[in-house]
Amino acid sequence: MTKQKGFTTTLLHADRLRKPEFGALHQPIHTAVTWGFDDVQGLVDVFQNKAKGFAYSRQGNPTTAALESKVTMMEGGLASVSFATGMAAIMATVFALVKEGSHIIASSYLFGNTRSILQTFTEIGLDISFVDATSVDNIKAAYRDNTCMVMVETIANPATQIADLENIGEFCAEKGMIYVVDNTMTSPYIFQPVTVKASLVINSLTKYIGGHGNALGGSVTDTGLYDWANYPGIAPIIREQIKPEMQGITQIRKRGLRDGGGTLAPEAAHSLSVGAETLALRLERACGNAGALAAYLNGHPLVDKVYYPGLTSHPQHERAKKLFRFNGGLMSFALKDGVDVFAFLNHLQVVIKSSNLGDTRTLAIPVAQTIFFELGPDKRAEMGIPEGMIRLSVGIEDREDLLEDFKQAFDAVSQ
Repeated sequence: MTKQKGFTTTLLHADRLRKPEFGALHQPIHTAVTWGFDDVQGLVDVFQNKAKGFAYSRQGNPTTAALESKVTMMEGGLASVSFATGMAAIMATVFALVKEGSHIIASSYLFGNTRSILQTFTEIGLDISFVDATSVDNIKAAYRDNTCMVMVETIANPATQIADLENIGEFCAEKGMIYVVDNTMTSPYIFQPVTVKASLVINSLTKYIGGHGNALGGSVTDTGLYDWANYPGIAPIIREQIKPEMQGITQIRKRGLRDGGGTLAPEAAHSLSVGAETLALRLERACGNAGALAAYLNGHPLVDKVYYPGLTSHPQHERAKKLFRFNGGLMSFALKDGVDVFAFLNHLQVVIKSSNLGDTRTLAIPVAQTIFFELGPDKRAEMGIPEGMIRLSVGIEDREDLLEDFKQAFDAVSQ
């Protein structure tokens, strides 16, 4: 038996082992919208799921397929579907699988846009309960006979709460619920949700997996752990044509991607795929920088609170130590009352004022005034987001330059 290769080695050689045309080391970018067949039966077989192949790029092409294969490898899953954005992946998952009369339990700490789309679903009749997912007891209290799905994130953005991932996984398995884990803030290098019995794993490929702030993308990975044969939401035609273990991910591709139209462009897929090759290297550097920066901020007199799982003061610090390889590159901190948030941010010179995450560069944004502005002060307070919070996505700059940048900005606002 061939020895299993390491995380980065596997990624680096994944395309080559698929044997692209002319010995290319990367899967080429296929810009074709459609494919021709010499025999019409071949076209029919692809449409009827009797043969593998490509018919129309809205539901996939060779470039996106190669990326999906990499994501599946990273997550230790069964199969993946890629999308134009992470939000498209989230919307497609709910849209494709949840039926009228069903109930979803979702973490109350979900990223603002995720919460927003789920709230929109409630406005058209879907029943969703938002609960504190840091304890499985809250999930159990919200459970009903018609609950079909639980949705959480590994590390919440921006206040870094960590869901009770293991115990929620056990409860979902016991009750036969689809367990959806958004792995964006950790990435499959830091954590694989399959280890806590996740059914589906969502990633915003835009963030750490792509990693360079140059391409949007998202994905859904089926871990292979959920018994789709007993899920009542699978369409009869898919039930008839597709083997049970592939029914969930096929329905997401057919009804979520094909019908929803959130297709990932081949050029973006190629950028994300190449970017993924350095995921481990980038994260090791970024997480090291984040730990050092969190320690510095935690001791600064102008900082009221630091939100980072690597600090022993974090409520879920021990959980993070148990589950995660590293503590992540995301952190937030709240300035003390009287310190002008905008003035502080404007004094930063290395750190960029930006809304993205997972970039090679360190990015900062005032949370209450931007990404969580629409929720209003009451909802922000409920989610543990103070008005003076700054979110950081820590990059791979030289550590001394980052620390010096924060020092000079603090010096400037304290004069």
